[in-house]
Amino acid sequence: MKLTDIKSGSYNAAEWESKGYELPKFDIEAVARKTHDAPTWVHFGGGNIFRAFPAALLNDALNTGKYDRGVIVAETFDFEVVDKAYRPYDNLSLLVSLQSLGTIEKKVIASVTESLKADYQFEDWARLVEIFKNPSLQMISFTITEKGYSVAPADLERGLKPVLAMGKVCALLLERYNAGKLPLTVQSMDNCSHNGDKVKAGVMAYAEKWVADGLVPADFLAYLKDESKITFPWSMIDKITPRPHVKVKELLAADGFEDNDYIETEKHTFTAPFVNAEEVQYLVVEDNYTNGRPPLELGGTLYTTRETVDKVETMKVTTCLNPLHTAMSIYGVMLGYTLISAEMADEDLRPFIQKIGYMEAMPVVTDPGVLNPYEFIGAVINKRLPNPFMPDAPQRISTDTSQKLPIRFGETIKKYVARGLDMNNLVLIPLTLAGYARFLKALDDDLQPFTPSSDPKLDELMAIVAPLEIGKPDQDWSPLRKLFSRDDIFGINLYEAGLGEKIEGMVKELYAGKGAVRATLHKYTQAR
Repeated sequence: MKLTDIKSGSYNAAEWESKGYELPKFDIEAVARKTHDAPTWVHFGGGNIFRAFPAALLNDALNTGKYDRGVIVAETFDFEVVDKAYRPYDNLSLLVSLQSLGTIEKKVIASVTESLKADYQFEDWARLVEIFKNPSLQMISFTITEKGYSVAPADLERGLKPVLAMGKVCALLLERYNAGKLPLTVQSMDNCSHNGDKVKAGVMAYAEKWVADGLVPADFLAYLKDESKITFPWSMIDKITPRPHVKVKELLAADGFEDNDYIETEKHTFTAPFVNAEEVQYLVVEDNYTNGRPPLELGGTLYTTRETVDKVETMKVTTCLNPLHTAMSIYGVMLGYTLISAEMADEDLRPFIQKIGYMEAMPVVTDPGVLNPYEFIGAVINKRLPNPFMPDAPQRISTDTSQKLPIRFGETIKKYVARGLDMNNLVLIPLTLAGYARFLKALDDDLQPFTPSSDPKLDELMAIVAPLEIGKPDQDWSPLRKLFSRDDIFGINLYEAGLGEKIEGMVKELYAGKGAVRATLHKYTQAR
């Protein structure tokens, strides 16, 4: 059982299907021909999340028989991905959905029709230019991580042949401008707030520099700013796609599926002919397109307004997912856990995050209308976090905690203040912030040292709590005021919000001695 057999037609469909593999229901070659001649969608970033989600959405749309164009993937960073994960397998891949009950679903993804290296040194660049000059092109999209939108001064000085992704995209948009100011939508699908603005800022930085240097006409900048020609919609994407998992490799090998090798590139990209991902997924997109778009709603994408996308993003990062992740990670590290899924079996940690979401954060959430907040949290708690296939660790999630607290908890506290709500109703969110002061001691509940995950303010914050000693109730606790008055860390001065003293009291309990983290967590969680 090999992916290349599917495109060549030399495969036994009954064998694949008998082993639980869903095969494409469309003519792969016909779709590839139509896409080559009249492309509609180019996606930048050939990583695992693309194959597991956007490409899979299109695959589902193609399976309905109501659409006939695929997607062309362009890799801007790690060109080995094209050589090792796409072309040897005819651009096909296998999506393995890892479900919370321990079962898996397997689906062959055949929606990618071409894989190109987006760089001037390769012949593929000429093909990209050809695509961008084609009036049929409707959308370009991205999963290149937030760092991929960065702009470096040195790259701006390279003129019309920049190295970074946004510069290359701007160069291709210049080709589209020169072809007759053709319309196009530039769509981020990266997991960052207001992602469309990040793409726009990156592209505009290059365009403005080129205009200022006299390399392109000023009208090019006007073209990019004309929303009847070019748009940069926002989106909210949510799906966990970890590295290829050894358990999945073993399961596929047992089926007789031969394309199960791991691939690690020189740039340390980890991929494979298969991609494993959680079953739950969300893609909510601002429906603002200038030249039409692929019908990804046939695969489950929700198209709506910019305001609604923002509400969904806010719901996710301040209530229904991100705060729960951070709370359980702070305490999970101190309690010796190394897997998020294992934490969900803990008699204190599971109700801890449930009550944070349902009881404390939910009263100030804005229902976006397209996704129910209660159902979203239900999926997080009952399907996503307990998933045994998801090898996510509290140590990873606790990375950059100081940067996450203002949004994940500070926004909720500020809403309580703004609406005049009773601060006595906040118990477990204060306990989370108190736990951070204990976490910064880098000692677990057995008083054994652990290495905190990286954080740009880690040394500074650890120095604040350094004078505090565990097991010394009569010590000088004044360093806590220095910590919890920091609105840059918590989003608000917690004393001015009326929570500082409450949190200090919790910290003193957490510092009582060995086992105090568990005892304090149990006390407040069960009481709540």
